[in-house]
Amino acid sequence: MGMSPFFFTTKYDQTLLLGRRARNASELAEGIAEIPAMSVYYHTHHFLEQHHFLSPEPPNDFAYWATNVLNDDLLGEQLSSIDVIQCQTIEQIRELLLRVLDPYLAAAKHLADCPQGEDFHFMSCRTFTLPTPYSASSLDEFCVALEKVSVSSLYYHMFDARLRPELGRNDFTIWFRDNSYKELAEALQNLDPYTYTLEGLRKTIVKLVRKYDRP
Repeated sequence: MGMSPFFFTTKYDQTLLLGRRARNASELAEGIAEIPAMSVYYHTHHFLEQHHFLSPEPPNDFAYWATNVLNDDLLGEQLSSIDVIQCQTIEQIRELLLRVLDPYLAAAKHLADCPQGEDFHFMSCRTFTLPTPYSASSLDEFCVALEKVSVSSLYYHMFDARLRPELGRNDFTIWFRDNSYKELAEALQNLDPYTYTLEGLRKTIVKLVRKYDRP
């Protein structure tokens, strides 16, 4: 019996400026506590797609701003160490960010403002999805298609998928599982996608799938 088809989708994001800024760590924490969930997701994930060629794992926007604008290496390191892959909801990401910021602020004797004009601007995004010409009805066809789709398509299925009903699972894992490739599904689910560039992630997934491919 053949596999049910997998249809590759791609996407593009429209960036939205929320009109809210932060000048210091206190205002950053206040903003994180109140911004919409998609803004939290945007600031902890879009860096991965825009800088997909960077390795090792790039920091989130909050960590980048704390390190490079506030010149606070300690805060930046703490914010960048948050393990996003362990979070199954955006609210869990928000909670972990505040768990770093709240004790930091409680212990701080002085909060430095950022240089003029370098405020943190809270943003969000609206995602639009589009079909691609690629689909797969076997593991071999999946690998061939995955090697051809754009990094935006890979990002959509591996990262944006975690916002959809089966929280914490990427689209490929769900497809493998639903087609009785349970070991492959588990192996991919246990893979940490945040430790790869997107091109590195593509190659790693193809290699993993080839290992489980069978006539």
